[in-house]
Amino acid sequence: MPFIRSKHIFYTFIVFLSFFLTNCQKNKVIKSHGIFYLENRDRLLKVNTTNTNDVIKILGQPHTKSIKDKNTWLYIERTRTRGKMIKFGRNILLNNNVLVVKFDNYGILKEKILYNKNDMNEYKFAEAITVNEVKRGSFIDSFLSSIREKMYAGKK
Repeated sequence: MPFIRSKHIFYTFIVFLSFFLTNCQKNKVIKSHGIFYLENRDRLLKVNTTNTNDVIKILGQPHTKSIKDKNTWLYIERTRTRGKMIKFGRNILLNNNVLVVKFDNYGILKEKILYNKNDMNEYKFAEAITVNEVKRGSFIDSFLSSIREKMYAGKK
């Protein structure tokens, strides 16, 4: 058949390959940890009317409770995805929400605070290198010195 030549097969392969590879990248892979849509669920909580049972019904059990105050609960939402090829596929933080819910002694919601990604602090760490003044020899030096000590220990 004169229609099927290696040139046509090559072009068909390129079109098929480009179609296949471009469709693979359309859907982002999102990794979530915690409660989905924490900001939306936060709006359902009303101060001075919602109690602990309502909070558990809306948000579920808390991720952590405060050590000092058992009436302070923390809920977390964290969403990450893969970056672009320019950033070598490093993870990008999409959402980082923390909801702090405080109750009174009767279990009524008194305060709720929502921290998001913009409220996070950037910490700069010092790049100075601490020099270690304690110098130890190699394994052979320590081995030979211990043998030397054992040899001379019996002569005293």
